Amino acid sequence: MKALEQLMEKMKPNKDAKFPLAYWVWDGTYTFLFTPGHVTKKGVHVRDAVDLKRTMFTVIIALLPALLFGIWNTGHQHYLALGEFTALNEGFMDKVIFGLIKVLPLVVVSYGVGLGIEFIFCSINKHPIQEGFLVSGMLIPLCMPVEVPLWMVAVATAFAVVIGKEVFGGTGMNILNPALTARAFLFFAYPTKMSGNAVWVSTDVDQGQQVVDSFSGATALGNLAETVGKPVGDAANDSILAMFSTDGMYSLYNSFMGFIPGSVGETSAVAILIGAVILLITGIGSWRIMLSMLLGGLAMGYIFNAFAVNDFMTLDPIHQIMLGGFMFGMVFMATDPVSAAQTNKGKWIYGFLAGFLAIMIRVFNPAYPEGVMMAILFMNVMAPTIDHFVVQSNINKRMKRAKVATA
Repeated sequence: MKALEQLMEKMKPNKDAKFPLAYWVWDGTYTFLFTPGHVTKKGVHVRDAVDLKRTMFTVIIALLPALLFGIWNTGHQHYLALGEFTALNEGFMDKVIFGLIKVLPLVVVSYGVGLGIEFIFCSINKHPIQEGFLVSGMLIPLCMPVEVPLWMVAVATAFAVVIGKEVFGGTGMNILNPALTARAFLFFAYPTKMSGNAVWVSTDVDQGQQVVDSFSGATALGNLAETVGKPVGDAANDSILAMFSTDGMYSLYNSFMGFIPGSVGETSAVAILIGAVILLITGIGSWRIMLSMLLGGLAMGYIFNAFAVNDFMTLDPIHQIMLGGFMFGMVFMATDPVSAAQTNKGKWIYGFLAGFLAIMIRVFNPAYPEGVMMAILFMNVMAPTIDHFVVQSNINKRMKRAKVATA
C-alpha cells in the first residue's frame, strides 16, 4: 500500500489548472484509498477517521444484499412468467445471468450520467468530487422497474443531480432525497413506464404468436387498489384477495422473502433488513427513524383494520408493510442524513409520520398505490419545520428554567 501511495503522489495533477478536473478525480481516488491529508475548512460535514467516502461505501455494502437478490429475482420472475424454472431452486445461474443483463445497465447508466455531471460541476466550481452520489447512484436503479428504458434512467438521474441537488449547493445541501427525486420525476413525466401491468416483470421473449405476459399484471398494491370503492366482502374482490392468502402469489411469506414482482431492490424484506443491521451496527442509519416509521405504518394499518370499509383496509398491517417499497424506503430513503430530520425528537416525529402517511396514501388514493415515495418526499420538505419547532421548544424550556433560576 505504501508503494501505491507513493505512486499516487507522483501522479498528482496540478490543482491550479484552469479546469482542474484531473486533480479532483485524482483527489477523490486518493482520499478513497488513503486517509485524507487535509481537514474540512467549510461545509456541513465534520470529518474524522470515518470520512464521508467511507460512510457512503458502508451504505453501498448495506445495499448489496438488495441488489444481489434483485438480480436473481428479476430472472426468477421472468422465467416464472414463461413457465420455466418455476421452482426456487431451478435454473439459478440462468436467472442470475438474465438478471445481470437487465439490472447492470441500469446501474451503469445511473453512475455514468450522475458522476459525469458531478465531474462537470466540480470542474466548473473547482471543488472536490462530492461523495453523496456514490449512494444515490445505487439507489436510483434499485427503486426502478426493471423494464424502464435506459434513456429515462439517464434523464431522471440528470434531473435528480442538477435540480434535486446541485442547485441547492451539492452534497449536504439538498432538501429532497435525490434517488426519490429521480423516481418522482419519472413517475409524473412517464407514468406508464413506472406503474401498470407491463413494467414489473421482464417478459420480452416472443413465444410463437404472442409475447408472454402471464402474471406480470400489476404489483400487489395495484391489484389491491382495484378493491377501493367496493364494500368489504364484495365477490368481485375474491380473486384479488386470494393472491394474498397463505397459498397466494403475494402471501406474507413470499412478500417477506421477496419472491414477488416489484422494483429491482424493493421486494425482499430479508435482504433489506440485512442492510439495516449493517447500517445500525456501524451507526450510519438512524434507528429512531427506522423504528418510528415502522410504528407509523403499523399504526395506520391497525386503524384501517378497525374502520375497514373496503377489502384493502382489511389487509393485515404486518403484511401491508412488507409490500411495495415500504421496507426499502424505511431503511435507505427515509434515513438520508441530509434530507431527514436532524434532532432526536424530530426523527421520531418525522419517521412516524412518514410511515403513517405512506399507508394512508396507498389506500386512500389508488392513483398512488405505492405511497412510500410521496410520503417520504413530503416529510423531506417538512423536516426543517419539525426540527425548528423541536429546537424552539427546547429554547423555550431553557428560558423558563433560566427565569426561575434568576427569580
